[in-house]
Amino acid sequence: MPTLEQIRAARALLGWSQSDLAERAGLSQTGIARIENGTNHPNSQTLSKIESAFDLCNIEFLGSSGVRKRTGEIRFLRGTDGLKELLMDLYIVAKEQGGNFCLHNAKPDNWTKWVGPDWFKLHSERMSSVKDNIDYRITCEEGNTNFISNSFAEYRWFPKTLFNDQCIYAHGNKLAFVNFGEDDVMIRILEDQSFAEGFRVLFNIAWEHVALPIKP
Repeated sequence: MPTLEQIRAARALLGWSQSDLAERAGLSQTGIARIENGTNHPNSQTLSKIESAFDLCNIEFLGSSGVRKRTGEIRFLRGTDGLKELLMDLYIVAKEQGGNFCLHNAKPDNWTKWVGPDWFKLHSERMSSVKDNIDYRITCEEGNTNFISNSFAEYRWFPKTLFNDQCIYAHGNKLAFVNFGEDDVMIRILEDQSFAEGFRVLFNIAWEHVALPIKP
């Protein structure tokens, strides 16, 4: 778990304010300020949220005082907490960078199964608040009409013969591979601009020439 000095150093490395860290970690700005000035001693759960927020931006803590930014690595997330971290990352990238977002092989029932309908509703609301920043395209299985992200994204069907359960996200300079199993969710995130752009090229070709318009 990071020390108070490492938290401050990591924020400085990323150029984050206390409010930035609070938003990413799901905490209050006042809470972050009290942690950093030593008036509040955070429990392990709070520190884990802070560490996860930094981990999504490739910050790694070394010993009790070191901080550095990882480069060229693949990060692994899993389960409900991992999926929520990924969706938070999507929102942050949408809010701060915008641009083209792609989700291939979406299967909406998986998302509500793992994060719950109430949590996903909150996610949809925050994504809808920044929808003017993004062009978000989603392919889902032909015939599926559960368009849980239609308030901020456009859907097209992908032929059943080509569809599978392995989802791929492109957002910002990241590619996220999401594999839903019966009892777990495994997520791998690669931060590499050239790979992310390469996937977008292929996705958009499939979008224009393979994907099917949604029929009422």
